[in-house]
Amino acid sequence: MLTTLSLPRRPRGRPARNGLDYADTRTLLIRRGLEMLTTQGVSATALDDILKSINVPKGSFYHYFESKDAFVVATLDAYAEYFARKLDRHLRNQEQAPLIRLAAFVDDACRGVERHDFRRGCLVGNLGQEVSVLNELLRQRLEAILVDWEKRLAACLQDAAGTGELAADADYPALAHAFWVGWEGAILRARLSRSTAPMQAFFKLFLAAVPRS
Repeated sequence: MLTTLSLPRRPRGRPARNGLDYADTRTLLIRRGLEMLTTQGVSATALDDILKSINVPKGSFYHYFESKDAFVVATLDAYAEYFARKLDRHLRNQEQAPLIRLAAFVDDACRGVERHDFRRGCLVGNLGQEVSVLNELLRQRLEAILVDWEKRLAACLQDAAGTGELAADADYPALAHAFWVGWEGAILRARLSRSTAPMQAFFKLFLAAVPRS
């Protein structure tokens, strides 16, 4: 899949004077963007705040990205790659039963929001709540990421049917779709209540709803 991370670079403007080379500064911008966008979303995130926090002059920004939208897409791509690795680490763990793998992912997510004091959420979920102010490229990219997550979970649920944890005729894609729809809402509620109880309650409900053998 072609993403902004794989597109040819066309530097504009002046490089940053922070002692780092092009690739390092670009990576630093994306990392800082991830921190701020997962905390406060696109509308509340000003480029000036990101640039000042890592000592990159505003005039240098276009040396790394053509626009704020291009920067947000690159940040989203980086998050998607990171999250896909996390999902694979849990959902493809052959040392555990499939539903235990999913439970391990949920536990990891709960620890993560607690570690960040409920200030940082899922970047995909955060941006999805701002869809009315996002451009079409971002909307399509968000949907593609969610579809990818659904496919990864559906494969794990199919494994669960193979081990007898789920019914053999279960609709794995539909179950995976329902999980992610509910999961993003559970994360939002967890941040509002400053408790992982909504995430745990949703997962308990999901497990109770899946068809068993």
